[in-house]
Amino acid sequence: MMSRAEVSARVRAVMARMTLAEKIGQLSMLADGLVETGPPGPHNPFTMILEGRVGSLLNVWGRDLIREAQRKAVEESRLGVPLFFGLDVVHGHRSIHPVPLGEACAFDRELWEQTARDSAIEAFSDGIHMTFAPMIDVARDIRWGRIVECAGEDPYVNAEFARARVRGYQAADAEGFMRLAACAKHFCAYGAVLAGRDYAEADVSERTLHEVYLPPFKAAVEESVAAIMPAFVDVAGVAMTAHEKLMRGLLRTQWGFDGLIVSDYNAVSELMNHGVAADLAEAAALALHAGVDIDMMSEAFPQGLPVALERGAVSLEQIDDAVARVLAFKERMGLFDDPYRGIGVDISAGRAARRALSREAARRSIVLLRNEDAMLPLRAKSIALIGPLADAPEDQLGAWASAGAGAESITIVEGLRRGFAGAHVSFARGCAFTAPIDGGVDDAVMGARDADAVVLCIGEDRLSTGEAASRTKPEIPAAQLDLARAVYAAGKPVVLVLCVSRPLVLPDWLVDGARALLIGWHAGSEMGPALADILSGAFNPSARLCVSWPTTTGQTPVFFGMRPTGRPHDPNNGWSTGFLDAPYAPRFSFGEGIGYAHFTRGSLRLDEATINRHAVTTLRVDVTNVSEVPGVETLFLFARDPVAQVTRPLLELKDFTKVALAPGETTQVSFSLRASDFSYLDSELQPRLDNGVIRLFVGASARASDLDCIELTIADGPREA
Repeated sequence: MMSRAEVSARVRAVMARMTLAEKIGQLSMLADGLVETGPPGPHNPFTMILEGRVGSLLNVWGRDLIREAQRKAVEESRLGVPLFFGLDVVHGHRSIHPVPLGEACAFDRELWEQTARDSAIEAFSDGIHMTFAPMIDVARDIRWGRIVECAGEDPYVNAEFARARVRGYQAADAEGFMRLAACAKHFCAYGAVLAGRDYAEADVSERTLHEVYLPPFKAAVEESVAAIMPAFVDVAGVAMTAHEKLMRGLLRTQWGFDGLIVSDYNAVSELMNHGVAADLAEAAALALHAGVDIDMMSEAFPQGLPVALERGAVSLEQIDDAVARVLAFKERMGLFDDPYRGIGVDISAGRAARRALSREAARRSIVLLRNEDAMLPLRAKSIALIGPLADAPEDQLGAWASAGAGAESITIVEGLRRGFAGAHVSFARGCAFTAPIDGGVDDAVMGARDADAVVLCIGEDRLSTGEAASRTKPEIPAAQLDLARAVYAAGKPVVLVLCVSRPLVLPDWLVDGARALLIGWHAGSEMGPALADILSGAFNPSARLCVSWPTTTGQTPVFFGMRPTGRPHDPNNGWSTGFLDAPYAPRFSFGEGIGYAHFTRGSLRLDEATINRHAVTTLRVDVTNVSEVPGVETLFLFARDPVAQVTRPLLELKDFTKVALAPGETTQVSFSLRASDFSYLDSELQPRLDNGVIRLFVGASARASDLDCIELTIADGPREA
């Protein structure tokens, strides 16, 4: 936690002049709906700003409104303390990139950082100081709508995503201040909510908490993330907003996090709904004790903290500590020096480059999963573009599109007509998202029969995923499936493009009937040109799935990092870990994806096959492009500890890399390995490194058929890692 010595003289001077109400005001955040410009009154937010009863605002739109709110704070309030402004800038601000679950499929740390940096530039010019992102809740249940916001099923990928996003958002401007403060969320295990129901309880073991859900947040802290937001939910019966052990104990004391802890929307007062607080005073006290600095929209701090202070449930010193962190944050953002910094900065010169990055991000995020008979790249002279997602400018932006405007989207139909200028591209919507259109199927079938090839774009609208969008049947709507059946029956080769924000359960006939299959995601402002680039061959697809796609909802959750059992799955033995009515394996596994190039790998080799606990070795493999086109191959490094004190996952992702190769080119790919990389938490959740064999796997996906294996021996142990 921040010590008194770390508080600047300016912050100490401001705090010395503050009344209790003004201090608590710094700990209170109001939302857009409360920002009014009507006659002043006791509950008018401008009145609250003038009286120093609010320290930050979220979801405020418009530079003029932000400037005026800030002006009132710094020029008309008693102490002139500036506000800061927050917004969910999740995957772009005005130039919208693919939804995070889609962009994670690029497996490109540099891209993740670049898109965050561009988002920060745009948000900064609109006067935004904090984004409530990245969302790094590991998610393995496709029923949960917020899976769209994370980087998929694996803790290592989410940790690397967190690092890249924090670096990108918090990159410094010309004056040396970070443009946009990142607020990593939701600490922690929100992705494990029961049955995928948003806001439900999460009941996970201490082991799962520490091995799966905490590592991405530790990575964010190591990258100096400015803020962290606790989850709405309770974990094993303890509401996260009041979880003193995890927030004040682990996060602040053990990890040394000294940034802001910002509650989720109304979460402090919702401690009463959790049944752990009888009134707002108790809720406020619990949250403050746990380490929460800012109460977002619940009124628990302004109404409850004075009462809690009178009761002796909190101390003035605790309040002062939180106020000092808030003011120190504003100082680090440069707001005391220039409260209006960023507002209206002219960034028009970089607009074309930012849109180009959106297009590049979309191209690198679209996953090609099937390409029978080299259907792609398309060489058709006439293309029938069919489906409601082919012309959906708002929906292609996905959830949490910030200030993105559908009017500025380039849709798939626009993109294909530009990208296939020498071909005839017809378009038929066919149906609405969830309902038929009179004559729509007939028009679509007619277009299909008249074309050489069909590009069928179906999937979800943007309201089908995101917060409060849990679904028991994450499937393609019936109206779109009826359209697909009719189009397939027309007998023309079909390229199926799924425009989605989460994995869906797909009928066998839909997958099997497509000549080519792409997961297009909701890929943002430039989705149309990006898809056209891939379909035409102007860009060779390189994305890989960051999350498994189950065959049926009943398989959920299914992921590559499951642990072995005493009765592992055996399709010839009913007394094993499988299903009577569904396959054991997912339809599509983590890491799956292909391009137009083909690659081979040589034998794996280790510089040192036996190492001690302090040593480092390197795993090497030669990769060759055996096709006639350039391409990018993604390689994953997994490990398996076959004998340990506790059962270890069948596969643990340790690293990933990408390599671009010209036709016929061979290159060597290397992974640096430390013995400590293979430590694990023992039965007491303490780090342990054993002697013995570690199996290392390198391949293009988590499927067993895609992996090559070599064994590494660690010579000394067991010892504390």
